[in-house]
Amino acid sequence: MPQAQITAQYKWLYLFIGLAALVNFSGLFIPIMGPDGALYALLAKTMVIRHDYINLYYHGADWLDKPHFPFWITAISFNLFGFTTWAYKLPGILFILMGAGYTYKFAKAVYNKEIALWSVLILLTAEHIVLSDNDVRAEPYLTGLIIAAVYHLYCAYQNNSFWQLLAGCIFTACAIMTKGMFAIVPIGGAIAGHFIITKQWKALFSFRSLLGIILVMIFILPELWCLNKQFDLHPEKVIFGQKGVSGIRFFFWDSQFGRFFNTGPIKGSGDPFFFVHTVLWAFLPWSLLLFAAVFQYIKASSKNVKAHEWFCISGALLTFLLFSASKFQLPHYLNIVFPFFAIITAQYVYYIKLHKTIRAVNTTQTIVIILLLLLVCVLQYFFRPAVFSLYTALTLAVLFLMMVIFPDEMGHSINHKIIYRSVLASFIINLYLNLSFYPSLMKYQAASEAAMFINQNNKQNIPVVVLGDDYVTAFEFYINKPITKIDAAGKGQLPAKPFMLYAPADVISSLNSKGWQTKPLSTYERYWVSRLKPAFLNKYTRVKELTTTEVALVN
Repeated sequence: MPQAQITAQYKWLYLFIGLAALVNFSGLFIPIMGPDGALYALLAKTMVIRHDYINLYYHGADWLDKPHFPFWITAISFNLFGFTTWAYKLPGILFILMGAGYTYKFAKAVYNKEIALWSVLILLTAEHIVLSDNDVRAEPYLTGLIIAAVYHLYCAYQNNSFWQLLAGCIFTACAIMTKGMFAIVPIGGAIAGHFIITKQWKALFSFRSLLGIILVMIFILPELWCLNKQFDLHPEKVIFGQKGVSGIRFFFWDSQFGRFFNTGPIKGSGDPFFFVHTVLWAFLPWSLLLFAAVFQYIKASSKNVKAHEWFCISGALLTFLLFSASKFQLPHYLNIVFPFFAIITAQYVYYIKLHKTIRAVNTTQTIVIILLLLLVCVLQYFFRPAVFSLYTALTLAVLFLMMVIFPDEMGHSINHKIIYRSVLASFIINLYLNLSFYPSLMKYQAASEAAMFINQNNKQNIPVVVLGDDYVTAFEFYINKPITKIDAAGKGQLPAKPFMLYAPADVISSLNSKGWQTKPLSTYERYWVSRLKPAFLNKYTRVKELTTTEVALVN
């Protein structure tokens, strides 16, 4: 390809990467989804309110589940920008973009610039990456930290650089302080896996490797110090229903490996094929290409092992296999190896030369794109989102026309057309979700809607009371003043009347029958929005899935 054509191609890739980044920001202002996202936001909010960045509290009780790093980062954002939706989501999105940057640097180091750009584009348009930028948990942080650690450790190995080793160890420690010791698996799997497969035993058992382990242990000391101070020094505290719980033991074992072996306080039930069908939808529109890429890479590279890199395959597959064997499985767990998946997929599409293979790949991606667009149409027909503006419709229409016309007009190889059509399809799907579907869906998260209503209408600043149940974490985050909790019988330390009460409508009715004087102010239809079912998504059967909550004035 002539140099001028290559330069023009890079410009198009830069443009599409910029658009992909904007799509990842498109869910920035959608209310935080409960239970997990709202819980993590509330934990960081509590940190800031208490001016306590050592202890983690939930509902006034000690909380032991996740390490501190993402809460520290979120607390910094809250201190800078206030307790807002976008202040919670912004750091997670920035870590994803940092991961995209390191995906580029790593792919360019082990392949070339064009594969690196394709890798970034694939990563930023993978379905669950965009979803996780809306429903932010620990995984966006891990996605950025893990690929950053692998890149710097790779550079330390290539250049014998202490500073690269130091940077790699810092990122590794931050990843561990985000999710626990399991974060070592993709990082160690990528680096050690490459050395083992290529039989570079000296590099594997070098002084540099030992120094790296020591540095990581030093850099996780802030987490260990916090856990020791909150838990190990206080054996009298009741955690998970028992006394004498060690926070440090939980961090090193029960948090991740205890779940893996199902011996920890938090248990699950695993399906060995769970992550196979998770990848099928979570890595769309690239998932079928990924499966082909993994198969082809292992087949081709096994003939000349030392001539190929094994970082991506080793880090991704080891993590995939261990997660599949685990007894505790959730779809978003696999996001952390999506940078590896993106690089594997990009190099596969880039190196396709056989016309027969190119045609097969193009046909497959065309079918995938058609099915995805049909799925959006079906969702629109049955769900009937309340939020669907003319601006959204025009944006989607323009993107659809671009998808149909633009790749052919560029006149480059069919490989490029496959990439661009898939990217534009991802833009259509995710902009529909973030501009229409999720804003409509979150209207059914009654707790956040009620909290925002009270914030806007409580001009007299009267006390707020809430019925405490599993639905109200989002209420606690969004409400802008302290609240009082009661149980379903109306028992609790109530403030002086008048006060505002948020509770299920049937509970308020039962309180009225007991002599309470209430005046309804606002009514909400409620659904557990993180557990979508076909009956809820269908407008004609939705009413059976809903419950009703109210904000009432109690006199």
